Amino acid sequence: MRERLKSKMIVSVIAAVFFPLAAWCMSKAPDEYSDSERRVLAASPELTLESVLSTDFMTDFEDYATDQFPLRDSFRKLKSTTEFHIFHKMDNNGLYYRRGHLCKMEYPLNTAMLDHAAERFFYLYEAYMQGTDVNIYFGIVPDKNMYLAGESGHLAMDYDALADYMQERTTYMEYIDLYDMLSIDDYYKTDTHWKQECIVDVAEKIAACMGVTLEAGYTENVLAHPFYGVYYGQALLDVDADALTYLTNDVLAACKVTSYDTGMPKEVPLYDMDAAAGKDPYEMFAAGSDALITIENPGAETERELVIFRDSFASSLAPLLVDGYSKITLVDIRYVQSAMLGNFIDFDNQDVLFLYSTLLLNDSLAMK
Repeated sequence: MRERLKSKMIVSVIAAVFFPLAAWCMSKAPDEYSDSERRVLAASPELTLESVLSTDFMTDFEDYATDQFPLRDSFRKLKSTTEFHIFHKMDNNGLYYRRGHLCKMEYPLNTAMLDHAAERFFYLYEAYMQGTDVNIYFGIVPDKNMYLAGESGHLAMDYDALADYMQERTTYMEYIDLYDMLSIDDYYKTDTHWKQECIVDVAEKIAACMGVTLEAGYTENVLAHPFYGVYYGQALLDVDADALTYLTNDVLAACKVTSYDTGMPKEVPLYDMDAAAGKDPYEMFAAGSDALITIENPGAETERELVIFRDSFASSLAPLLVDGYSKITLVDIRYVQSAMLGNFIDFDNQDVLFLYSTLLLNDSLAMK
């Protein structure tokens, strides 16, 4: 009798939890975007005979149900907190916490992706630069995992092997080694990116390798609100926020910045304060992830120009190179076809810098 009562109570508790959640799932309007994860959520799949027979419907519906579950972020936060602080797991879905930093394991080294990146770079060289008088340079930005994984016992790729592998496939470029210029303190605690105020020396080294001297000083400006980076939303742990600092001076204030993201020129701010107050404040730097941007320095004492093939790390670096050039062009081949660049850029007597993070090189399929 007691066992039957116990069983009924268990079933009643499960029903009291399950049925309201099920009703909530079916009645709530689906969310289109996750602010915490910065990604589009799965939409309800279309129910057709073909999708059922191919099992695509069931697979897509599972993704949809997972993404649209009520109180999803609350349950994700409960899971992260439990795994780190109760079960003392080393990571949660590849994310870990060390020395005040949230970091993502980057492993293993993917040579197929490195080959794809090298092929894209050689296409650009062969199509636009071979036989011209441009000077070509290559720099690699290591991700945070390089500086934390060894001491914390987490998996990490061989970053020296990555640099060697890419250098062997880009012998037409002069390699600029940035590994020793950086430390974990140069990166945001909750984000993938480096801090602009910490990479002035990196800009100076890159400029020196290209035969340019930078002499401008800067004023540090700090956003009034805290900065929570992409790892914060993915981990959902209670960790300290970052402060986002951006550097200004008279040279940068006089610059004209033009975005060609839509194909037509549009003047944009060097530091976008609307983006600074948005979902990803790092997008404030140099028009964020726009496909093609030019920064013109009217007070330059030189006619030298620089073209940077880049990912998002160069957004905060490029303003620090402005002092040495009359014009800097930023190109992101994730968002513009390499074959279209001849419509926008004449490669003639410029410095050309390929600057990419290990994160993108090791997952380069987005390069077009």
